Amino acid sequence: MGDANGTGAPSGAAGRPYAKAPGGPSGLAGRLDQSQPYALGLFRIVVGLLFACHGAASLFGVLGGAMGGGTVPAGTWPGWYAAVIQLGAGGLVLLGLGTRSAAFLASGSMAYAYFKVHQPESLFPLQNGGETAALFAWAFVLLVFTGPGALALDGLFRGRVGAGATASRTKQEREEQATPVTA
Repeated sequence: MGDANGTGAPSGAAGRPYAKAPGGPSGLAGRLDQSQPYALGLFRIVVGLLFACHGAASLFGVLGGAMGGGTVPAGTWPGWYAAVIQLGAGGLVLLGLGTRSAAFLASGSMAYAYFKVHQPESLFPLQNGGETAALFAWAFVLLVFTGPGALALDGLFRGRVGAGATASRTKQEREEQATPVTA
């Protein structure tokens, strides 16, 4: 779907130009684009909650406990440390506080778990029981690159004086401020 209509505008099926509404494409694609930050925020919340619950189960024996019951003994390597990372990073991701850093740490811990615990058993996740570790690792990598989306507590701190205030402005706002208006 490119420039089949010769106008330089994007075109849909059969070369017809897309209908443009103020602020972007109309129809389903436009509504989905507008909802993207909220879908990403919901994804972040669900992944963070599941990860934090996994850590809480291992540390406190709730929700069925570690490996079917009980807790991980305090200070044991790597189980206890992994559980602390799961609870802490999962909680931060859930709340949307320091999402990129917490997701980076969580992704690394799940990659370690996959390659140290699961991968030596077999190459593929379905064969070695590492589907959960692989999915969490890649879900957190996605959050590292996309950020928290909507509904994050980080949004409460945007707009304050400092480096975070400049980073949170949209590209259009920065361009409007940088472009001088002449009469």
